[in-house]
Amino acid sequence: MKTDINKIEKLVADYNEATRGQADLKKHTYYAITWHSTAIDGSTLTGGQVYNLLDQDIPAKNKPFTEQQMVVDHQKALVYTLDAAKKKQLLTEPFIHTVGGMVVKNTGSVYNTVLGTFDSTKGEYRLLNVFAGARRFPDSTKIPALMKSFVEDTNKLFTEAKTFKEKCEAAFYAHYQFVNIHPFADGNGRTSRLLMNYILAAFDLPSFYIFKSSRISYIQALEKARTTGNIAVFYDFMYRQYQKFLKKEMKTVSCFCEQA
Repeated sequence: MKTDINKIEKLVADYNEATRGQADLKKHTYYAITWHSTAIDGSTLTGGQVYNLLDQDIPAKNKPFTEQQMVVDHQKALVYTLDAAKKKQLLTEPFIHTVGGMVVKNTGSVYNTVLGTFDSTKGEYRLLNVFAGARRFPDSTKIPALMKSFVEDTNKLFTEAKTFKEKCEAAFYAHYQFVNIHPFADGNGRTSRLLMNYILAAFDLPSFYIFKSSRISYIQALEKARTTGNIAVFYDFMYRQYQKFLKKEMKTVSCFCEQA
């Protein structure tokens, strides 16, 4: 069943109105975005542990140090990305390098390959080939050209988007295409979701997260869209996640206001 995009647009308007000026609520949403995004990429920290780590600087007991660094890195990258979105500028490769480097600042490394050396903590494109199960991503030699086209195509959608649907799909397109290119050695998923939220924020639309509980469905939607050549499959999944996020956050807003 297709999601009613008009209903989502109405939810967005209600959400923006309800959260206007609510700095503390915005902070909690940022923490939730970091929790879900890092959990999708392997972090085992709970929502409470993420909150304590980011808000109180209290490390999570019995959790790998690298996972805690992943969380801290993502939060800094998220804040940087959404602050940059306020300028409403088009995407550039230097910006993508910066965001990608921030995502793995404390978990990435320098790689020595037959094609040369690259540093993932600086957001440098990979000089090795990567796989996800049986799925092989584009050869590393194709990355520069693919990323040049990615920026041009995304910015065209970004510039031409006028309706709510067009704005959302410009953001979803960036997410989908970036994952398919997989330009970095690590952190591609987290970076793709940050770029999506950059575009949404630049349009003054709420940033959101894919629920960690929807991880399998998320991967299936990406893969089905790729194998069938039908990106609408992924768009439909993303609209449903956006709607789920907005409904959940509206309940949070109500509880937050009651406690204030």
